[in-house]
Amino acid sequence: MTNSARFDRGHTDDLMSFLAASPSPYHAVANAAERLEKAGFRQVAEVDAWDGESGGKYVLRGGAIIAWYVPEGVHAATPYRIVGAHTDSPNLRVKPIPDTGVRGWRQIAVEIYGGTLLNTWLDRDLGLSGRITLADGSHRLVNVDRALMRVPQLAVHLDRSVNSEGLKLDKQRHMTPIWGLGEVAEGDLISFVADETGVPAEDVKGWDLMVHSIEPPAYLGRDRELVAGPRMDNLLSVHAGTAALTAAAAAGSRLTTIPVLAAFDHEENGSQSDTGADGPLLGTVLERSVFARGGSYEDRARAFAGTVCLSSDTGHAVHPNYSERHDPSHHPMPNGGPILKVNVNQRYATDGSGRAVFAAACERAGVPWQSFVSNNAMPCGTTIGPITAARHGIATVDIGVAILSMHSARELCGAEDPYLLANALTAFLEG
Repeated sequence: MTNSARFDRGHTDDLMSFLAASPSPYHAVANAAERLEKAGFRQVAEVDAWDGESGGKYVLRGGAIIAWYVPEGVHAATPYRIVGAHTDSPNLRVKPIPDTGVRGWRQIAVEIYGGTLLNTWLDRDLGLSGRITLADGSHRLVNVDRALMRVPQLAVHLDRSVNSEGLKLDKQRHMTPIWGLGEVAEGDLISFVADETGVPAEDVKGWDLMVHSIEPPAYLGRDRELVAGPRMDNLLSVHAGTAALTAAAAAGSRLTTIPVLAAFDHEENGSQSDTGADGPLLGTVLERSVFARGGSYEDRARAFAGTVCLSSDTGHAVHPNYSERHDPSHHPMPNGGPILKVNVNQRYATDGSGRAVFAAACERAGVPWQSFVSNNAMPCGTTIGPITAARHGIATVDIGVAILSMHSARELCGAEDPYLLANALTAFLEG
């Protein structure tokens, strides 16, 4: 390592545990909340009146969490330092009528969520996770983390051209998992889930369920310098942001701004929901925090004007087998530190001022960083960054960690980068 932020493999070990324990957005926010609780944060309900007391607080709504720490002595117009991320990942999600099948096979009807690489879900042992909603409106987490389902690929003997012409998958016909043999019976899956969760099947009135690969995260490479695992896009940033917020909160009275973690759901399909970045959740929480401290609308405007958000999401490391797909002069590498993501057409929100903010945070943390820009001939993805900037009028910078196999059921990053990102985020929140 050439940087002064000495690599701590314990952080990456903890990330791997977090990924394995968070097969759905609902599990991710529950695990983040548990870590915040241990650091002294307390949950506040949106339907309750809020107080202006100092300390750490958080709000849970579905698959989203907003957490913030109010230091002693700050005024109503104190600006925020926000780490933004998202909890969802592309996958296969269970349909409202899940029980299906043909020719003696029992199958589960699924819908494609986000821009997933379909072929990466083939021939994997799949579990089931998410949440169920009971008759009284309460929720129960579901995590069947064993080999329950599989999407079998057609044998090469029945598709002789697959290796020469490429695999062609129909989202409706070819992506339906099998989970057994026998006659299809309506209600089988939900009865099974209810039994696994320990509730009567008749109490289950709704569900938000999805499949996940049960293969655990693992170090990869001769020197274990890489990590392979699921849902790095974008639980890697949720984990780093949670660690950074708890570290910043420990700084206490040294803070001159209010550090925030905003982890949203539904980024992978446009962020337009009550738990997405394009919804009102973040703005409402920040405004209520201002008002709870006795502030006015003028104080709210002043606080927002001084606020900066680092939108932390994964980006593309240069692919050794497809290097021509990348910009000729921008080749982010694993373990090279977090990346600054730039797109002048505002697919990323970074500008020169944002670059200076990010560079200063990395310098304080002793963390190296890299620049990312797409090849001009390739369409650029986007993040919650431009949405946050436009919706709330908040200065926003897009950053992240460079990975391979983005949107695969199993992605790849450098083993050092999650630690380096967390250090940079901590320096930003403390600054």
